[in-house]
Amino acid sequence: MNANFIDYIKVYCRSGKGGAGSTHLRREKFIPKGGPDGGDGGRGGHIIIKGNSQLWTLLHLRYTRHLSAEAGKPGGRQRSTGASGKDVTIEVPLGTVVKDADTQEVVTEVTKDGEQHVLLTGGKGGRGNVHFKSSTRQTPRYAQPGESGRDSSFIMELKVLADVGLVGFPNAGKSTLLSVVSAAKPEIADYPFTTLVPNLGMVPYRDSRSFVMADIPGIIEGAHKGKGLGHRFLRHIERNALLLFMVPADKEEIEQEYRILLNELEAYNPELLDKQRMLAVTKCDLIPDDDLNVLKKKLDTSLPDVSKSYISAHTTMGIESLKDRLWQMMNE
Repeated sequence: MNANFIDYIKVYCRSGKGGAGSTHLRREKFIPKGGPDGGDGGRGGHIIIKGNSQLWTLLHLRYTRHLSAEAGKPGGRQRSTGASGKDVTIEVPLGTVVKDADTQEVVTEVTKDGEQHVLLTGGKGGRGNVHFKSSTRQTPRYAQPGESGRDSSFIMELKVLADVGLVGFPNAGKSTLLSVVSAAKPEIADYPFTTLVPNLGMVPYRDSRSFVMADIPGIIEGAHKGKGLGHRFLRHIERNALLLFMVPADKEEIEQEYRILLNELEAYNPELLDKQRMLAVTKCDLIPDDDLNVLKKKLDTSLPDVSKSYISAHTTMGIESLKDRLWQMMNE
């Protein structure tokens, strides 16, 4: 597992306690018995979550499992309000979902750079004794204490944001395609489960345009039941605009593999089938041209409604037309 990619973390947070109100009584040279002039306490610090487009992982929170905001300062003389406690701002990558650790309910999600949400508000500052003066009580010698801070544990879960998500069984050629169309350098080897974390690549397109492609770790049958690392992989597919299914040309039943992948996604989250999708038949350099032509006719008959592309990342066959089609589908 790539130790530098963390997409799930639990954090305990506590907001700051409010500052106490002041019980100060006005005492000056010529006013020995002035009335109450104690100010209010400052509010405690908030716990805030903020989106940062420069972050790709939750790694920076790995050793920060406890976060506490500062308490508000007490009120002072001459009705001066205490300073607010410093807020704690947790910066997270775009695509982070925050859940309550106890109830598993989604508290918020962050999808834009600079977007902020208050997870826990700081305690209110106590009111100073100046508020408690009345006609019958001229010199109240008490004030409110500050309100307690709040505490809670949160689970932060990253769902990768990308324009195109690559979906396929292990060893379908996803990492190789990503390395060819972008500057990403995923680990590539001829064995299953080389990719254990999502890899993101910026794919350059015509006229200085570009789009983001995510190599999602290979699915196995039963992934929707949590088999293998199923759920961790599948959640990254939820945020992709377009799904590119990949099946190698040398597989005997390409249509069947495609349908199994589709079933896994549907069983995990039926809404995934509403996304645009395309089938890329990979490793086409491994079969003769005549066999490839037969395969195209067969798939046109068995999968008439699916847009298809026939590619080889090694020889770059069909790569440019694949990029054209993806761009067209994303912008339809």
